[in-house]
Amino acid sequence: MKVDLYNYIKAAQKMNRRQMLKGTAAVGAVAMMPKAAAYADGHGNVRAEILKIPGVGAGSPTDSDWQKVGEMCLGATKENVAEGELAGVELTFMGLNNQNLHNFLFRGFLKPWEAYTGAKINWIDLAQADYNARLQQSIATGTVDFDIIEMGAPFEGDVLGRGMASEMPDWVRDQIDMDDYVDYLKAPVGTWDGKTYRVSIDGDTHTFAYRKDYYESEELAQAWADAGNTTPWAQPTTWEEVNAQSKFLVGKTDPLTGLDAHGYLDPLKGWGGFGFYFLENRAAPYAKHPDDPAWLFDPDTMKPRVNNPAFVQAIQDVMDLIAADAYPADQINADPGTTAFQQFLAGTGGMLNWWGDVGSSARTSDTSVVGDVVGFDINPGSAKVWNSQTGAWEETPNVSPNNAYIGWGIYVMATVDSDEKKKKAAWSAAAHLGGKDLSLWASAYPSGFQPYRQSHFNYDEWEEAGYDRAFVEDYLSSNADSYNHPNAAIEPRIPGIFQYYSVAEDELAKGYAGQYGSAQETADAIAAAWEKITDQIGRDNQIALYKASLGL
Repeated sequence: MKVDLYNYIKAAQKMNRRQMLKGTAAVGAVAMMPKAAAYADGHGNVRAEILKIPGVGAGSPTDSDWQKVGEMCLGATKENVAEGELAGVELTFMGLNNQNLHNFLFRGFLKPWEAYTGAKINWIDLAQADYNARLQQSIATGTVDFDIIEMGAPFEGDVLGRGMASEMPDWVRDQIDMDDYVDYLKAPVGTWDGKTYRVSIDGDTHTFAYRKDYYESEELAQAWADAGNTTPWAQPTTWEEVNAQSKFLVGKTDPLTGLDAHGYLDPLKGWGGFGFYFLENRAAPYAKHPDDPAWLFDPDTMKPRVNNPAFVQAIQDVMDLIAADAYPADQINADPGTTAFQQFLAGTGGMLNWWGDVGSSARTSDTSVVGDVVGFDINPGSAKVWNSQTGAWEETPNVSPNNAYIGWGIYVMATVDSDEKKKKAAWSAAAHLGGKDLSLWASAYPSGFQPYRQSHFNYDEWEEAGYDRAFVEDYLSSNADSYNHPNAAIEPRIPGIFQYYSVAEDELAKGYAGQYGSAQETADAIAAAWEKITDQIGRDNQIALYKASLGL
């Protein structure tokens, strides 16, 4: 969706979120009707059939399901690779093994690909917390021991900027239909110096998940009013409301489980740099001014903004909930994987920020008990925003969804370029994993990924798969509205970004544990560490790349 269309719709206030998405989908459908009709004739049946495996409500998919889906989606591969053409090729794939997702699915998806092409894949499995260190070690030592990598766009400065990746062949671009990506995943994402290197398999943005049964509880509503609150007991839309409700829920009873109620679930333990995104969720509405594309650093100097009043407010919000004993026991040891899969989906807590795929997991994972009572929205906003240009707070509402990580992609390393057969095998495997039909299945079932193509926002396909319409509209709208928001917080593709994030996690952990005297002192420690990283990498180069990433 174009920003001017989004602004027009919002300003006119003629549509709600769901109606807005329906309208733009309808406009797109009319504009592309001949192409869409032709696509449906050739692929519609495959899409419908794979969404029946294993079926929404039938429990978590298994390896046999992943293999079935992979085999049914081989049509595009067969148009570019003859059977047995890649026999004798061995490839090494490095990716994640989180929550039995990512690489576990890739193995199943690629097993029929291996059988058809004759190629063989060996696997390097990494925990999320170990990912950055393992990749940086390979970069620093020049010992790339993998041919294909599952990697996020934030690392493109480290990898593509060093010429370590193979440029995408034109046949791959055609096979995966890159024009179908949501706009924010199109160039310059996945490109460097005008060349394309990435097959997207994900479109990360954080969204807000909340328990509707908390807000349908007459008991909690009455207690809220009895506590002197004059606002309705309803889903919060600002971080100020999130904290107030989280403090209120201390000592209350969860309406689903009968156990202790909890409000918002902050992850207080680091996660290899990925945990910093969760502080960003809180900080972005305070820090990302609509008139300023920058929010992490000053674009002219690379001076960190992480210790300005906006970020200090976000850190203070977390410290206030720690002091109020609002979190589950031992939250200091809860990383983001814990908050999503062991807490929220399992029935602990009423509010969560996470990547959008927590929505599909709510309905299709054996571990979820909240599928019938969960709702979705874009991230909460704030009642004020810090203006870094004037150095003052503006007492005006602000919203800034956190498009955290810009999605996982598949990248082929330049080490295969000297062997045409191996190069074709590596890119064929990448194209299979990023295929249009397979990606729909991965968006609808637990995979570690979320909707990232325009074609993923067809409500009818999801409804036919077994999702109820209201849930699908709510879930998909939260993703689409975040991607398309005119004031979205998008991170820079600059070298060392996860070095910044990792050290920030280390200092935040100290602050949350009480080792620093205040939120400001914690933020100052992060800023000082960030300055050192910038000087080590090279300030002038970082300034140039940061400005480029902001479109300045």
